[in-house]
Amino acid sequence: MCGIAGKFNFGDNAPVSRELIARMNVAQAHRGPDGSGEYFDRGVGLAHRRLSILDVEGGRQPMTNEDNTIWIVFNGEIYNFPELRNRLEAKGHKFRSHCDTEAIVHLYEDLGENCVDDLRGMFAFAIWDSRAEKLFIARDRLGIKPLHYAVLGGRSLVFGSEIKAILQDETVPRRVNPDALSEYISLLYVPDPGTMFDGIQKLPPAHALTCDRNGVRVRQYWDVHYNVNESLTEEQAAAQLFDLLKGTVKNHLLSDVPLGAFLSGGVDSSAIVGLMREVITGKLVTSSIGFEEEAYNELPYARQMAERFRSEHHEHVVHADIEHLFPLIVWSFDEPFADSSAIPTYYVSKTAREHVTVALSGDGGDELFAGYSRFRLGQLEHRLRRALGPLRFLGAMARVLPDDARFKAKNSLESITRTPDDACARKHFLYLYTEEAKRHLMAQPETHDYAAKFRALYRNAHAAPDDWLNRALYVDLKTYLVDDILTKVDRMSMAVSLETRPPLLDHKVVEFVATLPPRFKLKGFESKYILKKAASRLVPQEILSRKKQGFRLPIAEWLRSQLRETAEDLLLGPTATRRGYFKKSELETLWRDHLSGHRDNAHQIWSLILLELWHRKYIDDSRPPIAPKSFLPNC
Repeated sequence: MCGIAGKFNFGDNAPVSRELIARMNVAQAHRGPDGSGEYFDRGVGLAHRRLSILDVEGGRQPMTNEDNTIWIVFNGEIYNFPELRNRLEAKGHKFRSHCDTEAIVHLYEDLGENCVDDLRGMFAFAIWDSRAEKLFIARDRLGIKPLHYAVLGGRSLVFGSEIKAILQDETVPRRVNPDALSEYISLLYVPDPGTMFDGIQKLPPAHALTCDRNGVRVRQYWDVHYNVNESLTEEQAAAQLFDLLKGTVKNHLLSDVPLGAFLSGGVDSSAIVGLMREVITGKLVTSSIGFEEEAYNELPYARQMAERFRSEHHEHVVHADIEHLFPLIVWSFDEPFADSSAIPTYYVSKTAREHVTVALSGDGGDELFAGYSRFRLGQLEHRLRRALGPLRFLGAMARVLPDDARFKAKNSLESITRTPDDACARKHFLYLYTEEAKRHLMAQPETHDYAAKFRALYRNAHAAPDDWLNRALYVDLKTYLVDDILTKVDRMSMAVSLETRPPLLDHKVVEFVATLPPRFKLKGFESKYILKKAASRLVPQEILSRKKQGFRLPIAEWLRSQLRETAEDLLLGPTATRRGYFKKSELETLWRDHLSGHRDNAHQIWSLILLELWHRKYIDDSRPPIAPKSFLPNC
């Protein structure tokens, strides 16, 4: 796990500033505290920060091929590196290290841009091909590792693992993207390919970018295909899934430094730790976090699993004094990000980093196996839609429901009257606000079709026309998973220089799960059915059957107590209100209703105060962003 950045003046071959590349490296020092490297050629400069995982002594970057014509900066891990090395050495390639990075270089020599097809792992890398005067950039299939870029005046390309590296180039404009602002208010994050900065983009998962003297081109190189195999029995599917996951977890243990796992006591993390114990005979390190508030605390379940799998277990209890983390959160994400579970993710990463350098996680289980309640509800609504047809009177019924019932019943009634793609999109965009409530909040009329991407993903999914569940799972894989869950884990783990690995998101696992019938994922109202069946060899029934909890914070209570004064200033203070994004009267109502307990507006308020903090750091302050001093790594 590392940080990469660079610039290519493809329009005029102008030399890239060495001072700029140095600043880009410093901006991402937290991603790689073990070393840094730079490379310069005619019109190009590459930067790399290293977190040493494989070949600690010999894996320095930028790395090159035998004749120094191809150079790479790489962030991630390639789990089939040993097989690739054997294959490449048999073809005559000479390795000078024991690092997976070098395998990508030699693979590119053989296959060119198609090298990505043979990589199994998580990655974002940039290859400079000096012979072709071409920069080739690629991101892994599921988007586990981040990559951002900006094209400047049709003449330069600047890129980085994080936006803060790109912003070191003072020619990059800092303008708020109004479409992204609208999406953020509804989603708590900004979906790719956009960012909150007008002109800076995310390279989507499973995409590659080529930049040469002719300009910039982006293409997709992989996708999920839901070619369902109806011949599999439940027992066969569970057995095959178990064997595949066990092999995948074993691959993910490739490391030359201490390695452990996150353990929440839920199905996903318990299954991963159980599989680790199947292949590890020695010490197994696990880390968990909990809360003083009992309703949010999962530590007893994590302890139960730690005892079962005989792990060296470490815990941290999160307290309400989190205000000091605001600078870290804003600096880490570079754009507004309001999933409050970022805070427990930071603490569990920090706890793990005190003992290991790499941690396996259970991320991806909900998106692969229909773990969220919206899948159960959406499947039911879809069946009703098919049975009842477009009964428009249901929408009229919803509109006369009292306010307190609207979120509980209105959305479902209206969903039945809508097309399946629109109904799926609304499951994401109506989480915080009804369409009417959002119109009242925003100071300017809504002109952006913020749900268009979600509808298009549903329609374009490689699944049977009436397979609502797999199409909805595809939407989640392409949106919520990558831009919320994986972004959160990457930024919070990298803030403490910890590498995280999600075995459930190995693309071979994803491809296999895509062949399973929908009823194996959601059986009646039981989610993750086949995963639980596969994991039942290792995980007790009381864990498999307990209600999903997730990383939840008592934000509602904290906003009414310890965070009240700070929140009020960030929500209603003159600096915030004069920006003109929102109607002050609506903000006052939002805050008043929450304080009185009339409504729980915690997530709405949390998103708005994170937006204001971001605006002060990244828009009001025109200087290149630097880390809060207390969070700079020792490097």
